[in-house]
Amino acid sequence: MVSKEPLKPLIVIVGETGSGKSALALKIAEKFNGEIIAGDSRTVYKGLDIGTAKPSKADRKQIAHYLVDITTPEKPLTVAEYKKLADKSIAEIHQRGKIPILVGGSGLYIDAIIFDYSFRPIADPFKRQQLGQLTVDQLQEIIKASHIQLPQNAFNKRYLIRTIETEGVKPKKHHLRPNTLIIGLRITKQELSNRLKNRARGMVDQGLIKETQKAFKNYGWDIEALHAPAYSSVRQFVEGNIKKNKIAGLCVQLDLKLAKKQRTWFKRNKSIHWVEKQIQAVDLITTFLNKQ
Repeated sequence: MVSKEPLKPLIVIVGETGSGKSALALKIAEKFNGEIIAGDSRTVYKGLDIGTAKPSKADRKQIAHYLVDITTPEKPLTVAEYKKLADKSIAEIHQRGKIPILVGGSGLYIDAIIFDYSFRPIADPFKRQQLGQLTVDQLQEIIKASHIQLPQNAFNKRYLIRTIETEGVKPKKHHLRPNTLIIGLRITKQELSNRLKNRARGMVDQGLIKETQKAFKNYGWDIEALHAPAYSSVRQFVEGNIKKNKIAGLCVQLDLKLAKKQRTWFKRNKSIHWVEKQIQAVDLITTFLNKQ
């Protein structure tokens, strides 16, 4: 029996929204000859740059980024589709003689790669189109009537549709990918709050309102991508529920709720090496790569 060739190294950097993981990934990629794969469920969308805190064009020019701007908001990417593209990107980066660095805060997307998820059958396009025309409430009613458990995010239209398509069957999780180093960036709640405040104000100054209004005009509010904290905050302004000067504050509140969910998700993974400083990450990676 011929044994399989060992998997080549993969570095993973995770953390809460606004924790600085993208900046850390850039520095790590520069130091260790790496290229970055975005592990984010929203930076995949073209035209949604400010509200998703997408890596800048300068950053992407400095270090190659994969899986950014690969679809449009009305064509959501399933986790299975993302995994297929991410696995392909990892292989391509290795072929180029570089180190793949998977970075993001979307726990399910990250876990799909590092735990080699087995996914459910591909959906029927016609049925998906029909389901896509229904509201969130209507989709929830279909699930309840079928005696299927609602997904964890019961207000995410994409998750609801997928639950109906698969009759509630969930993806299968395998053992942790061999030769994988997972680094978690830990940050104090006060520092995170300060970072998020600065980021939210910057988003508004950079044109968040205009970006959100354009996306709404083209796709409507129901698309999953516009449920991100920044866009949800602008929606409240557009609909007259808050004043313009309250957008950034609401965005921070929603970001902090998201950060809490992300912390809870990543705490379950005991293979994550938590660090507070860049030098700690560098030391871990140096040791890891020296074993190759």
